[in-house]
Amino acid sequence: MKEEYRKLPLRSGVGIIVLNNENKVFVAKRIDNPKNFWQMPQGGINKNEDFYSAALRELKEETSIVSVKLIKEIESNFTYILPDHLIGIIWKGKFKGQKQKWFVMRFIGNETEINIKTNKPEFLDWKWIDLEDLTKIAVNFKLEVYKQIKFELKKILY
Repeated sequence: MKEEYRKLPLRSGVGIIVLNNENKVFVAKRIDNPKNFWQMPQGGINKNEDFYSAALRELKEETSIVSVKLIKEIESNFTYILPDHLIGIIWKGKFKGQKQKWFVMRFIGNETEINIKTNKPEFLDWKWIDLEDLTKIAVNFKLEVYKQIKFELKKILY
């Protein structure tokens, strides 16, 4: 990492692991990185917002999903650092990465509720994947976080 980036803080964020009835994981393909990388819904926390409220808001903003039931809040926070070429571009250059609180949720609605064509769309496409495939679809700088999530999910599901 470039020396000038080291002092930048981490952005506080949330991530949402949405599982369907078959325990498949919801992932979506980002508009700004349309290669074959997929991610789970995630985002920042607004001022005076708690983690869980932020998770529900982000999920709705990105996917239109509101029909969920909380399964578990993962105790650990997970952190990722952006690659140098993205620091200074993402989040207006204010952060070097993100420290996230993750929530596991069960989707209890009808799939017609899922709509990624939101007011400010972030995704091109979405799908359900097997837990085992979670680390095959992640962008490199989020791979470690996705490995940790996979480990945590296995403790919950199996």
